[in-house]
Amino acid sequence: MKKVLLAMLMVSLLVAPLFAQGQAESATAAKPIVLRLADNQPDNYPTVVGDLEFARLVAERSNGRIKIEVYNNGQLGDEKSAIEQVQFGGIDFTRVSISPLSNFNPLLNALQMPYLYRDADHMWKVLNGEIGEYFLNSMTSHGFVGLVYYDSGARNFYNSVKPIYTVADLKGMKIRVQESSLMMGLVSALGAVPTPLPYGDVYSALQTKVIDGAENNWPSYDTSSHFEVAKFYSLDQHTRVPEMIVASKVTMDKLSAADQALIKQAARDSAPVQIKSWADFEKKSEAKVVAAGSKINAITNQAEFAAAMQPLYDSFLNAEGKEWVKKIQAVK
Repeated sequence: MKKVLLAMLMVSLLVAPLFAQGQAESATAAKPIVLRLADNQPDNYPTVVGDLEFARLVAERSNGRIKIEVYNNGQLGDEKSAIEQVQFGGIDFTRVSISPLSNFNPLLNALQMPYLYRDADHMWKVLNGEIGEYFLNSMTSHGFVGLVYYDSGARNFYNSVKPIYTVADLKGMKIRVQESSLMMGLVSALGAVPTPLPYGDVYSALQTKVIDGAENNWPSYDTSSHFEVAKFYSLDQHTRVPEMIVASKVTMDKLSAADQALIKQAARDSAPVQIKSWADFEKKSEAKVVAAGSKINAITNQAEFAAAMQPLYDSFLNAEGKEWVKKIQAVK
């Protein structure tokens, strides 16, 4: 009997650690994967609406096993900092304009050249087709995984002096631009004087006549209150610069193929929500500034403006970029 009891005791001692280990492994398996997404825009901004939809779809489709936490308002740093952190795996995702991303992948310049797209439909045919897919995939060699394109509308000129109808109307005007060689080249090519300024300084610079005008999309013209000091808004649609959600390749490589596919599909499925949010935002902004007295005019001869860009295309793009531009322009 003692031998039987001793044998049972030995078995229980052997099994107990295995049972405990199994419980620990089960607890570990049940713990969700938590990933972080950075965005520099405020609550309810269309890109943040898209981010949250992306996070919701990932959580839903993984049954809560993968959780994406959205940190907007620049909580995880400005765009450049967020991109750098994603590149080495400090942050898992970021939503950014392709403009700062082009500093990491110069090929992206081909997607943001002035007067490149005939209209929004043309841009989305490009981005949702083989060309757009190629550029998403091109991010991999730079430490990123391109997931999806988001909308940021078209940028237009606005000023405190007069409506812009022709290239000649811009001659000599001091126009605020981002600190970007492409944007400075664009404004110079149109005969205006590019004036790089921090975004937060533009209102006072317009108010005090340090600059005559600036350029941006409808929502920014509205939310910055620039319409109060620059009432002429001229629709030339000189650039359409897509947004992109990129993932860290470091992060994605740690996930299973199935989880990577789930994340990629959820990102793409979030795009219609973001695009609708942007369209709604634009309509509200337009109505607001018109009601406040802004004078809106359309530029009918965009070809004149586009023709002035040829020297910029020649100097700014390498041979590969120029070939991509031809392919983009050929999309019907």
